[in-house]
Amino acid sequence: MKNYGVFDIIGPTMIGPSSSHTAGAVRIGKIARSLVDDSFFKVSFHLHGSFAKTYKGHGTDRALVGGILGMNPYDERIKSSFDIAEKNNIQIEFIEDDLGYVHPNTVKIVFQYKEKDNYYIIGSSIGGGNILITNINGNEVEFSGNYPTILVKYNDRKGSISRISSILSNNDINIATMKVSRKEKIATMLIELDSPIENKIINKISLLDEIIYITGINSIER
Repeated sequence: MKNYGVFDIIGPTMIGPSSSHTAGAVRIGKIARSLVDDSFFKVSFHLHGSFAKTYKGHGTDRALVGGILGMNPYDERIKSSFDIAEKNNIQIEFIEDDLGYVHPNTVKIVFQYKEKDNYYIIGSSIGGGNILITNINGNEVEFSGNYPTILVKYNDRKGSISRISSILSNNDINIATMKVSRKEKIATMLIELDSPIENKIINKISLLDEIIYITGINSIER
């Protein structure tokens, strides 16, 4: 049985009536924004289950937009997130969708670009402001945003895990959790860390020959 702390019971400091529908939604949006570059012109939110049914009444729509604008759950500007997006020439679209066998509070966020392929993130708000990111542009993952996280996609070669781990260890960075999945000789590694991620670490790992893609996400406030 999970041991619940005071924070799990009380929930986060937030703008909005529901931690699941607002605080969690902001955090999903902010993580999504941290994974993409800023040249997108439109963001489509595919809302599933409870999100799709109550997103206007519970402020999920404003919260998601606030998140992709880089806001935290307690940011007063969330109430004006639509206006801020418009001022930044970002088009916003909400679509009620069926995303399959997923948590009822799930959203697929699609960032649209004029000169390159779209990029999407799927995440669920699982209660008390807690979230779970489950897919990043077709890569199945599972992380909470509570820890600094590195996502690496690489050609699966002998010693790859050791080389990546050594870079972290040599820079006094402790690994909290590590998950690796493989598909057709391509591996995806998700590493949660005990300390913030610096760009120099991402750059060092990216120089390894087998690396296809790497990104770092520092923990998202609740």
